[in-house]
Amino acid sequence: MDRMLYVAMSGARETSLAQARNSHNLANASTTGFKASLDAFSSRHVTGPVHETRTYAVTEDMRVDLSPGPLQATGRDLDVAIQDRGWIAVQAPDGSEAYTRAGDLRVDSMGQLTTGTGLPVLGDGGPVAIPPFETLEIGSDGTISIQPLGQEANTLARVDRIRLVNPDPAELVRGTDGLIRHAEGLEPPPDAEVNLVSGMLEASNVNTVDAMVRMIDLARHFEMQVKMMKTAEDNDEASAGLLRLS
Repeated sequence: MDRMLYVAMSGARETSLAQARNSHNLANASTTGFKASLDAFSSRHVTGPVHETRTYAVTEDMRVDLSPGPLQATGRDLDVAIQDRGWIAVQAPDGSEAYTRAGDLRVDSMGQLTTGTGLPVLGDGGPVAIPPFETLEIGSDGTISIQPLGQEANTLARVDRIRLVNPDPAELVRGTDGLIRHAEGLEPPPDAEVNLVSGMLEASNVNTVDAMVRMIDLARHFEMQVKMMKTAEDNDEASAGLLRLS
């Protein structure tokens, strides 16, 4: 009886965790550059000093769906999207190097180039600083050029170059802050083959229809596990009643 109850309990717990990840995906269906989380169910033996006679369910985190999302035209000069593979290097809140596909860039009051969430964008020598400018252009290779404030329209000055990298997807993991990092903490070199498209943004790669279907499926799985726990309780009470009669 306890085996049935344990399997149902662990299954319900892991189903609720999978539902939380799926809900997180749905909540970010409109987040620029967001990558969906993937998971899968499997079974594990309960290990210990005795025989492995108990099995429990577990949800395995299968990392991140790194497939690109659709590109959306915005016409904004500071909006950029990466064509195919590659990442924009940013400085995480803890000071480490991290990577994002969100190209909704801004220039803050201090002249620093940041993402829409306020993360400093990294260039050749660290965070990119932009002097006062009339206009700003970002080339396909990440080169940032400006028309300095008060200068002629045909005067362009190269400021910096956005650090664009393209590490092996198998070496990338997502941290608790939602940013992508190298699994071993390494900083891959810039990749000249990574190209940016100006005036575009990459949308989330979450498929809302699939996510809604999965939400319904997980809810049914959870209900089934709860019913199994109730059945185990009923069977236990019936067995105890038979023992009292004997």
